[in-house]
Amino acid sequence: MARIEGKADLILSGGPVWCGLEQGFAEAVAVRDGLVLATGKASEIEVLAGQGTRRIDLRGRLAMPAFHDAHMHLMSLGRNAAKIDARADATASIADLLEKIATRAGETQPGAWVMATGYDHDRFAEKRHPTRWDLDKASPHHPVWLQRCCGHMGVANSAALKLAGIDRDTPDPSGGVIVRQNGEPTGLLQERAQEALRAVMPDPGVEQLVEAIEIAGKRCLSYGIGSVMDACVGSAGGWADVEAYEAAHAAGRLPVRMTMAMGGGPTGIAEEAYAKGYVTGRGDAMLRVGPVKFFTDGSAGGCTAAMNKPYTNGDLGVLIFEDREMDDMVGHYHHRGYQVAVHAIGDAAIDQTIASFDKCCTDGTCSHRRHRIEHCGFVDEGHLDSMERLGLIPAPQPVFVRDFGDTYLDVLGEQRSAECYPMARWQRRGLKPAMSSDTPVSDVNPFVNLHAAVTRRTIGGETVGAAECLTLAEALATYTENGAHACGVDDRLGVLEAGKTADIAVLDGDPFSRGIDDLLATSADLTLLEGAVRFDRHGETG
Repeated sequence: MARIEGKADLILSGGPVWCGLEQGFAEAVAVRDGLVLATGKASEIEVLAGQGTRRIDLRGRLAMPAFHDAHMHLMSLGRNAAKIDARADATASIADLLEKIATRAGETQPGAWVMATGYDHDRFAEKRHPTRWDLDKASPHHPVWLQRCCGHMGVANSAALKLAGIDRDTPDPSGGVIVRQNGEPTGLLQERAQEALRAVMPDPGVEQLVEAIEIAGKRCLSYGIGSVMDACVGSAGGWADVEAYEAAHAAGRLPVRMTMAMGGGPTGIAEEAYAKGYVTGRGDAMLRVGPVKFFTDGSAGGCTAAMNKPYTNGDLGVLIFEDREMDDMVGHYHHRGYQVAVHAIGDAAIDQTIASFDKCCTDGTCSHRRHRIEHCGFVDEGHLDSMERLGLIPAPQPVFVRDFGDTYLDVLGEQRSAECYPMARWQRRGLKPAMSSDTPVSDVNPFVNLHAAVTRRTIGGETVGAAECLTLAEALATYTENGAHACGVDDRLGVLEAGKTADIAVLDGDPFSRGIDDLLATSADLTLLEGAVRFDRHGETG
């Protein structure tokens, strides 16, 4: 039994305690002053009880390290609560969507924006993207913006396009596409073509952003998530995003531990962050600066992830930057001391990303910097070799196989789809893939993500790449200790062992003794940060 000195403030016992992939199981865990005091057999932990020790009876439920979602968009998740929900489980067709937009427009002040988010064109009954003309029927006088679930494209109505100055004579911007029909913009804007539209949207105020942080953070706690990385701070309100996180922290309205990935590239806030001293590692245990993050391509489901071989529609996707530009950006942030996190999904984008890291890491390794490839979807063995050599960390979302796997099969075929997001190969090579949700692209619910990691099963029931299935223990490790490693906080988070921070999730049962498909119905009953209960589903701790 590993332990530190002193009597316990809190003991959790009466059920299995999963401490980590190498640490395995214990019968109980003791907490003192916000840290894990000891883990071990129930009899060993019991001697650490004092007169004032509080107790949580697990009643056969699993206790484990709180989840660490290493790539998500907390602020966007909270802000989406006020937008029309266009996800497939809420909006089955374009016709349904137009009805919701018309209703919202009728309730909205003239000239104000109507926003919807989360649609997947492949799951609409019509099997297509909406157009500006569809949206005009529902709301001809309000500007409308409909964001696709991936965030890499969306549809604007005519009023919104007019505000953005986009018409048939507007050229495609570098790294973006204005989709057209007979020369006329259809309203579908891909990748950097969205920037013109976002430039004319009203910026949210700091208080609005704080409210979004609080809403989304409490939702995370309800799933047993204790720590997250916001993967593009600055994308909602520029520097106001940072001000909002700091204000939420100061007011006690930051429910979860936050690592801020500063948005980089031409439209990001990284230069302002550096000028103000916001470099990787700045902050405290609740709010800290992480990497600079920027995009190289789009999404595979939207056929904008940059590929070396074409999609079934003949496209190769969108490579946002030229090689020289990528080399300059990666080197720039690396030499300023930042951890660098590059969004790259398609194999061509991953080629470019690895080549840029190779050029800036002249000693042949970046492992001490923990540079990351976000998503890192479609890789080959050569990529894995290079990632291992350079110490690059993948930050993937197995839930994409569930949510978008059927689309991958359609647009990329069976073989290329089967090789995507190779969780098992990454984990067993020691690359520490950091499983994450990318919410609101996919559900923040970690149990849906875990199910995808251990089954590789799509919504349509297809198994895509069965060889990449993880064991449950491996999957939990990628969602806890690997996430902490990718965010540079594994010195205190990610496993339950003496001296580590007592961030603990108590599930509603023991998934190790249940069937795999029961993961989809699993929930968290309790979430503790530093041994203090921050979420209590049933009020059991008073």
